[in-house]
Amino acid sequence: MNLASFQYLSRRDALQRAAGGFGWLAASALLADETRAAANPLAPKKPHFPARAKRVIFLFMKGGPSHLDTFDPKPLLDRDDGKPFPAAKPRVQFAATGELLKSPWKFQNHGKSGLPVSELFPNVAQCVDDLCIVRSLHGTNAAHGGALLKLHTGSDNFVRPSMGAWVNYGLGSENQNLPGFITICPTLAHGGVNNWGAAFLPAAYQGTPLGNAAIPVTAATVRHIKNTRLTPTQQRAQLDLLAQMNRDHLAKAGPNPALEGRLNSFELAFRMQIAMPEAQDLSKETEATKKLYGLDDKVTENFGRQCLMARRFAERGVRFIQVTHSDGDVQWDQHGNLRKGHTKNAAEVDKPIAGLLKDLKARGLLKDTLVLWGGEFGRTPAAQGARDGRDHNPEGFTMWMAGGGVKPGIAYGATDDYGWFAAENKVHIHDLHATVLALLGLDHERLTYRYAGRDFRLTDVHGHVVKEIFA
Repeated sequence: MNLASFQYLSRRDALQRAAGGFGWLAASALLADETRAAANPLAPKKPHFPARAKRVIFLFMKGGPSHLDTFDPKPLLDRDDGKPFPAAKPRVQFAATGELLKSPWKFQNHGKSGLPVSELFPNVAQCVDDLCIVRSLHGTNAAHGGALLKLHTGSDNFVRPSMGAWVNYGLGSENQNLPGFITICPTLAHGGVNNWGAAFLPAAYQGTPLGNAAIPVTAATVRHIKNTRLTPTQQRAQLDLLAQMNRDHLAKAGPNPALEGRLNSFELAFRMQIAMPEAQDLSKETEATKKLYGLDDKVTENFGRQCLMARRFAERGVRFIQVTHSDGDVQWDQHGNLRKGHTKNAAEVDKPIAGLLKDLKARGLLKDTLVLWGGEFGRTPAAQGARDGRDHNPEGFTMWMAGGGVKPGIAYGATDDYGWFAAENKVHIHDLHATVLALLGLDHERLTYRYAGRDFRLTDVHGHVVKEIFA
């Protein structure tokens, strides 16, 4: 239609005929956005609503630290030490338990908030005014494998995308030269790669592991990060040729998510060759910073390096960083030798965790970085073995958060008088996931992915946002 023809049309007719063009412009803009997203799945995305946090650092204590010996003191447990538990124990237990066992460690109130912390964590206690301690977590699985999968993926019996993968899918990455989700020294047991996998989400959103729990963090690097045979220019030409060949293949054969994922991984690996070694290089950190994280002490050096590396990834725009404390043996899983095991574990992580919190705060990063600490479950108030151990307890346990828009210096929820069951303001694992997503500006009910004929989400068909802990 030429312009002259409009002079014979009413204003209403002209608008009706032009509307198709406006619709085409809008559709083309949407298609362009989808094309860009397909070409670069890690491109930053807008949250559903204003976010309180931009990124997550998850400090995972594998094995299940005892809430009763760390952040949830129970005076009645001290009083009734050696007596039977005065109520019904859970119908399903991991193993048999005996009489009540008081904590071998003393608790003391700290900071302006006056929150109690066990003597196991003297350094973290200095940061208690920055902590939001959630004492009413509960899950559904008393075995490590199921509980780890539940915490990491929202399901204890199906292969589902991990929490970090969902965050990566929802928000993308702020640094296109690094993965959006990095897991440092993850455990290979109890779910293994499924704990940081993408399952049916596009492969670009899965976690990139650096090492594993069986090796020191100094050896936790990306394999073959440096190409000794080809120059960057030659590699670029090689990748461009490969991309063109595969684009031709995709044009004929149709979409292939696995192939597209591999192509994206090749591109990211090329960009990582400079960015990853620089991010992992701690040599330029000041001696004061290294000491803050405990790098000057053999006891704290390994986990301290992990925490310092996490801060470096966070300030470089990595969206989700997981740091795992696991010694490849029993970790925090003290069915026996509770005193020795928890003392050893806490000594390894206490100073590095406090150093991370202080460092993030000093750099202005804590306000928009959500730090999450905890294990897959807690421990029972009833003893095991020679009264020096506790069994698995998914019925009630503690995790804490810091920064990222949560209220500082508070304790939320409670277990019963002896610490076996979540009793007040209960927070299920699904609620924890919904809350973490909400702090990042994501609606857990809207963050979905269609697979096998239905829309899946991290929280499945459950989850309530715990808004009471929002600052």
